[in-house]
Amino acid sequence: MSTTDTVRTGTTDLRREQRGWYFYDWACSVYSTSVLTVFLGPYLTSVAKSAADADGFVHPLGIPVRAGSFFAYCVSASVIVSIVVMPLVGAAADRTGRKKPLLAACAYLGATATTGLFFLSGDRYLLGGLLLIVANASVAVSMVVYNSYLPQIAPPEDRDRVSSRGWAFGYAAGSSMLIVNLVLFTAHDSFGVSESMAVRICLASAGLWWGAFTLVPLKRLHDRRTASAAPAVHGWRQLASTVRDMRGKPLTLAFLLAYLIYNDGIQTVISQASVYGSEELGLSQSTLITAVLMVQVLAVAGALGMGRLARTYGAKRTILGSLVAWTVTLAAGYFLPAGAPVWFFVLAAGIGLVLGGSQALSRSLFSHLVPPGKEAEYFSAYEMSDRGMSWLGPLLFGITYQLTGSYRDAIISLVAFFVIGFALLARVPVRRAIHDAGNPVPEMI
Repeated sequence: MSTTDTVRTGTTDLRREQRGWYFYDWACSVYSTSVLTVFLGPYLTSVAKSAADADGFVHPLGIPVRAGSFFAYCVSASVIVSIVVMPLVGAAADRTGRKKPLLAACAYLGATATTGLFFLSGDRYLLGGLLLIVANASVAVSMVVYNSYLPQIAPPEDRDRVSSRGWAFGYAAGSSMLIVNLVLFTAHDSFGVSESMAVRICLASAGLWWGAFTLVPLKRLHDRRTASAAPAVHGWRQLASTVRDMRGKPLTLAFLLAYLIYNDGIQTVISQASVYGSEELGLSQSTLITAVLMVQVLAVAGALGMGRLARTYGAKRTILGSLVAWTVTLAAGYFLPAGAPVWFFVLAAGIGLVLGGSQALSRSLFSHLVPPGKEAEYFSAYEMSDRGMSWLGPLLFGITYQLTGSYRDAIISLVAFFVIGFALLARVPVRRAIHDAGNPVPEMI
């Protein structure tokens, strides 16, 4: 075989792996959209209320918890579980090269737990909480393994395209399944099922979708075995080493801290918006599904629009502007009248327009603050920040509702994350931070 044929064959193999890689985003994003964002929050809350005592409290492990806070607490607990597991699984994947078995284990554990939500009914709130914790931690940990394939399947000049396509596949899958969910839920009588049964079918179908489409990446991705098979405990040592190294780059660490805080607010709004809409505003499930569909579409447009703004005004200023928009949106949400879906759609549009851009620009800005040659370990810490540290927001949301009994107070409490994040980011001199990291400073940043 000639050199040209070998290169062509290698390129073909990489393209095949890339197409397989996209499909994991296609597989698991339905869980994030249909289960976590739309259906499970309101439904698990209603199940918890069915099990509550006369004062509105349930008692998991003997601890009094207001039924309306139970979902938020479970989300927070799931993130804490993922924080513990992420470094161990990531280290095992890097040091042994056996990524496919780890990806399969995480994916099918999560898919099984999600499918098991079909049995969530009556007063089985503890079952729902346990399955939520398992599924949510599984998807977070699986994304660490999934993302670690990117440097193997795409050369540096091609990674933006490959990563963006995976992201687009996820949004396309989430939107597609939401349309099916909307049809089933709104016409459940025509299908001969009750409303609660329709919700349970929607929840379980996300798990079946996740498991079925995970077969594609498992078939097409290839493991690159390494000679080292060091114990997984080294994941924590590597993380500690990276943090120590970051202390020598205080401005990079300052940006990461600001991102940690405002991203926590973003993730909490995403996970709790449906609970707020159903419990506080009295909106129907079909209204919530339609609103989330709007967010999915506008997030893409918002990311592209904010990318253009960043080319004119710089990424830092654009992110700061988006944090102001998040603050205004939450403040407006506090005053939304109950039973007014039109205003909720306006709020969803505001979230969609800033959602994609806030996260996309934060990732690109951080890439300039990473010292050359340390991209993998720094982005590992960033991934932990992105997926593993977003537990304070749900906890604050749950505690605020627990103390006040008001979802309006709970949603407005999240403004603190955007205000503090804005203040911390505004203090980061990004040009000096880029220079200190050893990277060329772009003309507009």
